[in-house]
Amino acid sequence: METPTARWRRLLPRTPGRWAAAVAALAVLVGGGTWTAVADDGPPAVQREDRMLRPGGVPIDTSYFTAGGSGKRPAVLIGHGFGGSKNDVRAQAEKLAADGYAVLTWSARGFGKSGGAISLNDPDGEVKDVSGLIDWLAERPEVELDKEGDPRVGLTGASYGGAVSLLTAGHDQRVDAIAPVITYWNLADALFPDGVFKKLWAGIFITTGGGCEKFEKRLCEMYERVAVSGKPDAAATKLLTERSPSAVADRIKVPSLLLQGQSDSLFPLGQADAMQKAISANGAPVSVDWISGGHDGGDNETPRVEGRVGAWFDRYLKEETGTDTGPAFRVTRTGGIDSTDGAALKRGASSDTYPGLRSGGREIPLGEGTKTFRNPAGSAPPAISAVPGVGGGLSQLSSLGVGLSLDFPGQFGRFESAPLATSVHVTGTPTARVTVKATEGRDAVLFGKVYDVSPDGRQQVLPSQLVAPHRITPDQQGKPIELALPAVDHEFDAGHRMRLVFSATDLGYASPAEPATYTVTADGPLTVPTAPAVKTAAAALPWWTWGLPAAALVIAAALLITARRRTATPAPDPALTDVPLQITGLSKKYAKSVDRYAVRELSFRVEKGQVLGLLGPNGAGKTTTLRMLMGLITPDEGEIRVFGQAIRPGAPVLSRVGAFVEGAGFLPHLSGRANLDLYWQATGRPAEDAYIDEALEIAGLGDALARAVRTYSQGMRQRLAIAQAMLGMPDLLILDEPTNGLDPPQIREMRDVMIRYAAGGRTVIVSSHLLSEVEQSCTHLVVMDRGRLVQAGRVAEITGSGDMILVTTADEVSEPLAEKVASLPGIGSAVRLDDGRGLLVRLDGATTSRLVADLVRLDVPVTGVGPHRRLEDAFLTLISGGAA
Repeated sequence: METPTARWRRLLPRTPGRWAAAVAALAVLVGGGTWTAVADDGPPAVQREDRMLRPGGVPIDTSYFTAGGSGKRPAVLIGHGFGGSKNDVRAQAEKLAADGYAVLTWSARGFGKSGGAISLNDPDGEVKDVSGLIDWLAERPEVELDKEGDPRVGLTGASYGGAVSLLTAGHDQRVDAIAPVITYWNLADALFPDGVFKKLWAGIFITTGGGCEKFEKRLCEMYERVAVSGKPDAAATKLLTERSPSAVADRIKVPSLLLQGQSDSLFPLGQADAMQKAISANGAPVSVDWISGGHDGGDNETPRVEGRVGAWFDRYLKEETGTDTGPAFRVTRTGGIDSTDGAALKRGASSDTYPGLRSGGREIPLGEGTKTFRNPAGSAPPAISAVPGVGGGLSQLSSLGVGLSLDFPGQFGRFESAPLATSVHVTGTPTARVTVKATEGRDAVLFGKVYDVSPDGRQQVLPSQLVAPHRITPDQQGKPIELALPAVDHEFDAGHRMRLVFSATDLGYASPAEPATYTVTADGPLTVPTAPAVKTAAAALPWWTWGLPAAALVIAAALLITARRRTATPAPDPALTDVPLQITGLSKKYAKSVDRYAVRELSFRVEKGQVLGLLGPNGAGKTTTLRMLMGLITPDEGEIRVFGQAIRPGAPVLSRVGAFVEGAGFLPHLSGRANLDLYWQATGRPAEDAYIDEALEIAGLGDALARAVRTYSQGMRQRLAIAQAMLGMPDLLILDEPTNGLDPPQIREMRDVMIRYAAGGRTVIVSSHLLSEVEQSCTHLVVMDRGRLVQAGRVAEITGSGDMILVTTADEVSEPLAEKVASLPGIGSAVRLDDGRGLLVRLDGATTSRLVADLVRLDVPVTGVGPHRRLEDAFLTLISGGAA
């Protein structure tokens, strides 16, 4: 088996040509982009066999992956997530096969091409199928056996596939190691936490499964019964518990790597905590890893997760005792923005032992008193915390200091701490001791959460967008009880406050439909776990603090090596001295392709003072064009001239170009101003050439410059990144997706920044997928599709055609009058403008002149008539090949 060291040696370039390619790749990285180079002598080819098996009497669609040689090897089964199929895990299967495993994937009952009804990992259904697949593996000649009929086998998979890994380990003693990812331990606890129905997620389960009719009849009946009542009953709880890994807790005795998501309102961290306690109690090795993402979205750290799963199987299936399987506990922590891809910077924190959810409890005093609030009739409008499929993105923003949750006045009670004297890093489950009462002897359903409140009190952040539901029955009311709050990993900075909130409603859950009044009294401090044994890895220095000097040496060496092959730089073109950008016949092929182009025969020109929008669908070639423009990659044909100078890597004229491409990295503990100063120092240019004050005035950051970047909102970070691109006041400013991650007000601010910058006679090129913003902020457009230019020109020229007519009027148009216009012959529709002073009319056979005549006949006070087409309509028409 090839060692990691040998693999690195094999991949290192061994010829001058490969050395030059490696140097070019490093130069691109330093410039803000990335290339991937694959060695010619790569891993062995992977073979795949597709076949339909019947391990449990139901047809199951499978794929079997192997690579290289005829020697014996361990086997791995990979399950897919709910609503998916075997195709979702093909890439991971191929990687494991290339690393020396026999890998089998399958589509679970009711999914993909497999037959049967969905029975939620029933021991007599899906689990029995997996045992049958293990039987099949035992017959394969290339699979290593522990004994006859017993293959050396591991199981992994995410969510639904993770649960079947756990269940199979409990039901089939032939399983040797497991690595479940973001899954459940007790499905009843996950969908009915503390007796509260998680209605939104339950509904998503049913719809992604294909509807109730796709499920086993008992499950469908159970769901409909609980959905109607809004409250789980004993039979529903019993049914889901019987099909959960917790039902066989005492029989799971194999090495287990448990990877659970922090951005997960479906299967929160408590599910992995219960797994760890049970499996470690059986004497098996267990490691726990809290990843950044989860079912609510966010970064699931796929490369790192798959790497750790592979190492786990290397250790416990291949028995490579020297393999590092990682710490007993690891958590991914977030802070700052990566300059290469705009993603949140992540660091691992770890400990040699699993701390649990309540290690290192610290008491935080809360304001005393009793809070009274209402559960509204119909439990609407509900408070908002996590939104399935979106919460991970919100979670990432919460880690960066942006709060997006919502509580309605009169529907919650809150208790608040004093400002924290020192920062507090919470890792685990906070708890609160309270007394709860509800009117008329009813259950009280409460949703507990702990907010991080800024020093000025204006902003509150809900860590990971999570809440903890609680049903307090009448016999529990009127006396102190301890309530557990969401398990999170979150740092509360010094000067911030902790705000404990109990809400009567939450969007993701069912609350009682009957109105009720709740009273909650805090009977003690908030206890937060700090997990003191968990240590965060040291933050890496930003690349440019070490990369620029190193890159300079490497690039110098590359220039010496490739000097004989270089061609002379074309002479400046005096006729283009005042033209910010002219692209002529630009082409770039995909790597290792003879006839596939990323950009082909592209030509356009940009003048001073323009804000040019570069548009096109994914794969249109926009990013490739921008990288060629910045000198990061070299075109195969054609040329780019900036102010008459030909662009080459390192061309002096690039000092007149500023760029914001896929985010910018900042040191979170430094102020915004200090970050900009440090960045400019790294360029080696004189301080007086930075024009920092001018850039900051345009960016509009104000007093925020003196604050630490970690306190910035996403919009402020984005504006600081734009200010960084403006340093030196470049004559040509290139912005790639500058509004990513911003809310509508922040997007409007970014629009103003671009317009102000161009107003001084400079030029801005912006690539964006937000067509409405491009329409409002850009003066000119270049539309690309499949590498080619589709159309270029002023925004008004591109949008000003089509069958939509804008009619403006002197007076407000009434709704009845708009309906009369809509009913005219040849008119498809007529819609009043927002201010009422005009109509947007769609022609359906009528001509513009006929429309005007009819409007005059109806006494409509017309002041103007002209074509109107949204940029979105024009864009879709252009890239679909229709007439513009």
